[in-house]
Amino acid sequence: MNVLVTGGAGFIGSHYVKQLLGADDVARVTVLDALTYAGHVENLGEALLDARLTCVEGSVLDAVLVEQVMAGHTHVVHFAAESHVDRSLAGGPLFVQTNVLGTQVLVGAACRHQVQRFVHVSTDEVYGPLPVGEATEDDPLQPTVPYAASKAASDLIALSAYRTYGLPVCVTRSSNNFGSAQYPEKIIPLFVSRLLRGEPVTLHGRGEHVRNWLHVSDNCAGIDLVRRGGKPGEVYNIGGGTDLTSRALTGELLRLCGADWDSVLYIPDRRANDIRYAMAWDKIANQLGYEPRRDFHEALSDTVDWYRHNHGRWTPPRHACSVSLDATWEPQHA
Repeated sequence: MNVLVTGGAGFIGSHYVKQLLGADDVARVTVLDALTYAGHVENLGEALLDARLTCVEGSVLDAVLVEQVMAGHTHVVHFAAESHVDRSLAGGPLFVQTNVLGTQVLVGAACRHQVQRFVHVSTDEVYGPLPVGEATEDDPLQPTVPYAASKAASDLIALSAYRTYGLPVCVTRSSNNFGSAQYPEKIIPLFVSRLLRGEPVTLHGRGEHVRNWLHVSDNCAGIDLVRRGGKPGEVYNIGGGTDLTSRALTGELLRLCGADWDSVLYIPDRRANDIRYAMAWDKIANQLGYEPRRDFHEALSDTVDWYRHNHGRWTPPRHACSVSLDATWEPQHA
């Protein structure tokens, strides 16, 4: 099979590409990535040496390029998105353009090229805040912030392509991911990079917001189960991580970074900061055999160690993927 991965040089996408190339039945993988501030081919590591991998620099909004890249691919896994909540509060139009219109461009091309499987990767934030209980795949979407609203809209765009045109679309929604090579704007890499430099970190409000933390490898494994065996037109929650308040998470990071609570500053809560996200993930477990494998504490320690030993990767330089669709990608060596 030939798989197109959008956003494959980003945090989750690059981890997924590396897992994907470990499968014997994958003949070709193409990464389409705009290489914005959070996407870097360095994230792909040794996968760049795999002859099956081709990288193309470009946006999912570029309809002509998407049409060219889509040709010859049997499967599509769509990660490409603007994803940071704080940035969405000030830059909503960009999130709508990339997340909603970009998804429309992709599903349109996928329909024309009769793609056999299209997985749209989304987030638990589309369900909105849940003070108690867990969201199931059948619950209504009640996003709060512009980022979550743009992802909810893109979910519906993708699912509409199945209902209207028969494109075999599945949607995955995961809880908060963490792991190596995540750009330091999300709380874990941001706090770790600051603490390792001896700088303070800031907690919103009283630090009582609850998130479920799932290692990126477990999310990628769940996504691939859906790509291989998910039922078209269905949504699959991918959870099973560890629930922590932001204050409890901060305590873990302080310990691992050798810092103390004097490094923590409390600041007013940000606008529309959902108090808690929670999802049930029985469906993917029962239907596809999904089970998260990484222990949270071990995985978090490994993540901190990665940042400790990769100082140069916290703000890495950008490199182009390839100059044309006809060019063969060659890894860049220093």
